[in-house]
Amino acid sequence: MTFNSKYNKERPDFRSQYRAELVHVPDSIRRSSGIIINSRRYKSFLFTSDVATIMYSDADAILAVYPYSPHPAIIKALSEVSPVPLAAGVGGGVTQGKRSAQIATYADANGCLAVVLNAAVDPETVRMVKGNVDIPVIYTVIGKHQVIEDHIAAGVDILNISGGKETAEITRLFRERYPQIPIISTGGRTDEQILETINAGANAISYTPKTTQQVFQENMDKYREEMEDEVEEALE
Repeated sequence: MTFNSKYNKERPDFRSQYRAELVHVPDSIRRSSGIIINSRRYKSFLFTSDVATIMYSDADAILAVYPYSPHPAIIKALSEVSPVPLAAGVGGGVTQGKRSAQIATYADANGCLAVVLNAAVDPETVRMVKGNVDIPVIYTVIGKHQVIEDHIAAGVDILNISGGKETAEITRLFRERYPQIPIISTGGRTDEQILETINAGANAISYTPKTTQQVFQENMDKYREEMEDEVEEALE
């Protein structure tokens, strides 16, 4: 996809010997407005909790949520590795209330950019977390019929919309309902999908990278092909 001159500017690009293979977020994400948090603008959030992927990413921030109960040790480990700020998951279906508030306090004390609450948390958990931290509270929206008025009233600062194939549509609906609240949305794999989500009202995009297993497989396939080519050349 071709962007206009504003986004096609030549930018000096230096890469050190051992960081040549960075995990790049799509350049189309730069078309978003970004969300300014404490005077810094964030447009791209990498959705992963894999330390190697985090270490070699060029995203503006890390969206560190995972399908297990949040734990301070995980926040500490990811914070130590990440070269960019962390938005840390602190609550969901199992972890709520006082436990979420305690983990959120730990995340704040360890320099996290924001804390993230899953769609399953109740408004009281939002209120408890908000009362314990001095960083934004991000709340996850997973469907267009999700009712969030009480959550917003309890202290939600930013919405994190993750609706699969319906993300752009959900983003558009919630942008119309809540025109002032910042929105991070999953953007998909292609520039077209990302731009559709941005045009629907997303201020920032979360991007899911390839897994380390997928990258390993691609590298192994590449090395095998190179070895086979070398053998064929030697036999000629």
